[in-house]
Amino acid sequence: MSWGLAIWAGLLGLAATALAVTRDSVVHALLLLLGALIALAVAFFALAAPFAGAIQLLIYAGAVVAVFVFVVMTVEAGPEARKRERALFSGAWPIPAAVVALALLPMILRLGGPVEGAPAPAGARELGLLMFGDWAVVTELVSLLLIAGMIGVRVLRSRKGGRS
Repeated sequence: MSWGLAIWAGLLGLAATALAVTRDSVVHALLLLLGALIALAVAFFALAAPFAGAIQLLIYAGAVVAVFVFVVMTVEAGPEARKRERALFSGAWPIPAAVVALALLPMILRLGGPVEGAPAPAGARELGLLMFGDWAVVTELVSLLLIAGMIGVRVLRSRKGGRS
């Protein structure tokens, strides 16, 4: 499509992400995260990468956000829990910030490049054959295991006298 739309969607996603990490409400943060993921998918589509955009929508904006919604349903989010969490993590932000800065440093300085002898990137056909070829049963078993785990957490949470 256009670079302008991709840049606009990227800036919108960046703004939504910045707002998501600064919200007190878990639900608001989750909705902003969903907006950021959809904006990233729009940027992929605008940059003529429809497979990456579709994967972004299906896996991240769909499946991962569904798991986060499940986690939000099981987490205690009252005022007392927020107060305890703030007290516990009040001085912990420099460590993750340093890790992110160290991870971004090579990209900012443009260090590295193509690795000699690295395999060529796989396309949609190769990924589909891998997921739904010989490994289709394993993929489905993993999805069932994840669903069973989510149901188990929900049941255990309700037995502790928490929200149902």
